[in-house]
Amino acid sequence: MKAVRVVSGTGVPLKRSDVDTDQIIPADWLKRVERTGFEKGLFSTWRDDRDFVLNQEEYQGASILVAGPAFGVGSSREHAVWAIQQGGFDAVIAPSFSDIFRNNCTKNGLVPVVLPESTVETIWAAIEADPTTEIVVDLEQMTVEVPAVGLTVSFPMDEPTRHRYLNGLDDIALTLDHAGAIADFEQRRPAWQR
Repeated sequence: MKAVRVVSGTGVPLKRSDVDTDQIIPADWLKRVERTGFEKGLFSTWRDDRDFVLNQEEYQGASILVAGPAFGVGSSREHAVWAIQQGGFDAVIAPSFSDIFRNNCTKNGLVPVVLPESTVETIWAAIEADPTTEIVVDLEQMTVEVPAVGLTVSFPMDEPTRHRYLNGLDDIALTLDHAGAIADFEQRRPAWQR
């Protein structure tokens, strides 16, 4: 996992609530044995509608998905996070996330940002008025900024998760942070327990 300090870019207003992981990446895509190529399945059912927001040219190249409440509900599909990342997104802003989806984000480097619904609606309005509106998610300061509308708001994230992002640590890297202590323990452990 790469370190994440600041995510800056334009956004996509995904004005839908209760978006489940099957809508993010349909079950047919779970049969793949590789961990790449999932961007083609990202919201694939909705993409059949030419008016779907991700089909709109003005939102191409956006790196921040701004969604409604209860984003990522449903199954514990890690593929949903992979699809969003491979679709070019580095952060998702929403009023709430399912716990499993949020946890999958933190283990893969996709930044889940929880903001009040009224703030999300303000960001949607700014993006819709001007799709080039810059959004800045700052993990060092724990803020989201939308300079065009004078918005600066803090967001919650527990310190261990923030540490994970700032230092680019996945589960293995977190374990390896304790390699010295593990080696010391193994040296002290009686041979019959090894």
